[in-house]
Amino acid sequence: MPTERAAGCPFDPPADLARLRERGPLTRMAYPDGHMGWLATGYETVRSILADPRFSSRYELMHYPFADIGELPPAPVGDMTGMDAPEHTRFRKLLMGRFTVRRMRMLTERVEQITAEHLDAMERKGPTADLVKAFAQPIPALMICELLGVPYADRERFQRHALTLTGESADQEVMHAALSELLDYMGELVAAKRAAPADDLLSELTTRDLTDEELAGIGWVLLGAGLDTTANMLAHGTFALLGNPDQLAALRADPALAGQAVEELMRYLSIAHTGAKSALEDIELDGRLIRAGETVTFAIDAANRDPRRFPDPDTLDLRRRATGHLGFGHGIHQCLGQQLARVEMNVALPALLARFPTLRLAVPPEDVPLRTGMSIYGVRALPVTWDR
Repeated sequence: MPTERAAGCPFDPPADLARLRERGPLTRMAYPDGHMGWLATGYETVRSILADPRFSSRYELMHYPFADIGELPPAPVGDMTGMDAPEHTRFRKLLMGRFTVRRMRMLTERVEQITAEHLDAMERKGPTADLVKAFAQPIPALMICELLGVPYADRERFQRHALTLTGESADQEVMHAALSELLDYMGELVAAKRAAPADDLLSELTTRDLTDEELAGIGWVLLGAGLDTTANMLAHGTFALLGNPDQLAALRADPALAGQAVEELMRYLSIAHTGAKSALEDIELDGRLIRAGETVTFAIDAANRDPRRFPDPDTLDLRRRATGHLGFGHGIHQCLGQQLARVEMNVALPALLARFPTLRLAVPPEDVPLRTGMSIYGVRALPVTWDR
């Protein structure tokens, strides 16, 4: 599995992925545990796999593409990301109505308030900051905590374990311990919600036909997704804009461009860059025969840079209509919280640029620490400065 990114190109996928994609959208690949499976790099191929029910998302059927960590256990109860229909459908239906475009847009005013508060704090403490800690992490963390009814003061307890679970090299024992800690935490929270319901999503779900174990599984999945992905898009997206001053100027001059800009940044950066599914039966795809039991790893970042779908794909163009990008996935597992993420990014990025017209990196671009070896790509820190 190609993972090495070219030096000085923090926004581009590993170059070997593009070379493989040029040869064909589906390539035979050896996995670290000795399994012979596949790597999908073409846009249409990846999109097809994501939508095909003959490919399973069950963890225990998959082979891990980054390290030999032995057999993967089944998904915890309530973890929709590792389920197929009809089990997945049951949980998805319970939640879909709570993450609609209309409901998430109703949160805009609260996102604006949280964003302004953190920009105020940055301005007071400035003129330098780590944008990850001061801005990118707390905004989505506060929003998902408020939505679920999770005490924001507990964030360090669960953020640490969430980061472990998005690593690509942690051994199975470490990952299992982190997951157990998260599930224990959510179990305590569910019990508290049942005893004293409040006006939040977890309390609302306690009235549904769900066990405590199922509620804890749903809770940790939503919490982990809401914390890490949007935070990395805000930080890495800002990094990308600072590295493309013409695009930054376009967004600053026209905040109404934010909607298109978010979609293009999702395509261009593809921070959730990799996923996998396993064939439940023999499947012919792109002239190749994928046999039952074989795992197919798909490179979202390569698919979103496929020139057959997106002309001049390696250029960040905020005026591009990036409709159909796979940054939020596709099919029945498409990101449930994508509308919340859009609201957060549509508000936060233009507000940041408007507040600090002279915003720039405080270190050379090559010194910005990247989150390599993680299933969610981004930056570990983003030192920035501005003129008072």
